[in-house]
Amino acid sequence: MSCYFRHMKDVLAEAGIEVTPENKKKVDQAIHRLVAVEYKDCSPTWKAVKDHIKNDEAARNAFIDKLKQAVSAD
Repeated sequence: MSCYFRHMKDVLAEAGIEVTPENKKKVDQAIHRLVAVEYKDCSPTWKAVKDHIKNDEAARNAFIDKLKQAVSAD
């Protein structure tokens, strides 16, 4: 798994996304696009995700909605 997926289990579950070997790269790329960080740059991606999901329920829900759409659209 990507270095930050283990920290996002609750977010991924809320989005209805089960990360499998088959979809891991797709999910990872979608998250990178959502936070505007170059793909495979793990630490800055996790930092940006945390900024989106911590301490603001509305922002967290918006991120989850966007993630659902991004993963289902690919």
